[in-house]
Amino acid sequence: MSMTPKERVLAAMRKEELDRPPVAVFTQSATIGQMDATGVAWPEAHSDAKMMAKLGAAQATVFGFEAVRSSFCLTAEAERLGCMVDPGKKDRTPMLKKHPFHFDPMMGEYDEPSIMDPEEFLKGGRPATVIEATRLMAEEYGNEYAVIAGNTGPFTLAGHLVSTENLVFGIMMAPEEVVKWIDAVNPVVKAYSQALADAGADVIQMSEPSSSTDLLSPDMFTEYSGNYVKESLAKVDGAYSVLHICGDTGPILPLMADTGVTGCSVEEKVDSAEAVKINNGRIALVGNVGVVHPLLQGTPEDCAAAARRIADAGFNVISPGCGLSALIADENLKALVKAIKG
Repeated sequence: MSMTPKERVLAAMRKEELDRPPVAVFTQSATIGQMDATGVAWPEAHSDAKMMAKLGAAQATVFGFEAVRSSFCLTAEAERLGCMVDPGKKDRTPMLKKHPFHFDPMMGEYDEPSIMDPEEFLKGGRPATVIEATRLMAEEYGNEYAVIAGNTGPFTLAGHLVSTENLVFGIMMAPEEVVKWIDAVNPVVKAYSQALADAGADVIQMSEPSSSTDLLSPDMFTEYSGNYVKESLAKVDGAYSVLHICGDTGPILPLMADTGVTGCSVEEKVDSAEAVKINNGRIALVGNVGVVHPLLQGTPEDCAAAARRIADAGFNVISPGCGLSALIADENLKALVKAIKG
């Protein structure tokens, strides 16, 4: 079956029958090996659109993965909305250092949401850089490769602004205050998702790690995350939608599918065969090669074996289960690709 990498990835999003699944990094894709090969590195690439486009394409141009991806972290939106951010280093992504709003469920003290207008949000800061990088990627690589653009989910972004720990505590102590904040940020998330699609992204991959079952019980997911994802991601026009949540998403996979997204990115904490069984063909499954083991700590043989196991289980796209560590060895990524492409 002769297909371009882009055609193969998009066919997988539609759950079409293929001779083999595509292999692509849907979450954070950059590594030091790619930085050295392209001459583009963090932290500069976080805030320069041309550098971001070149490094974000390196998963394909250096290793042969079948997609390119813009953005390398989950702090761009938070920084634009007032968070203090450490820009990181060559081997480390940016980190939040200070939340701009006060939200204390223990004391019953809550700032009222004061969020930038979505149109203004899109015009500046690193979100504007990511939008421009996406446009550049679509222009230079979009005929050959699927263009993936990453952003941050609504519950996670609200937590970035007021502290995730406090937001989770707030669900028990003042749920109406929590809802205020998610309601306030979701128009920004929706506008950003659509802007990335309008810039040329074929797939919007939203990361919503704070909705993990480690933080939210499954019976909380739909009310505090899923219903918002349904509005801000699943309804994006002109692009497919993939929701990533960290940890053991087995208990919430059906709820993730209920949001109406095209696909879900699944970590290795969910057994691949079990994930396919739970999903029952509802949406495209992306994943779930372990980022720590085998990709960071294992051998090329370990990586190849994991990739083949996940393909045999029936995943639609073979991908790392979460964002890549910048320290993953080139040989392990090459082995992952070769195991699927031959």
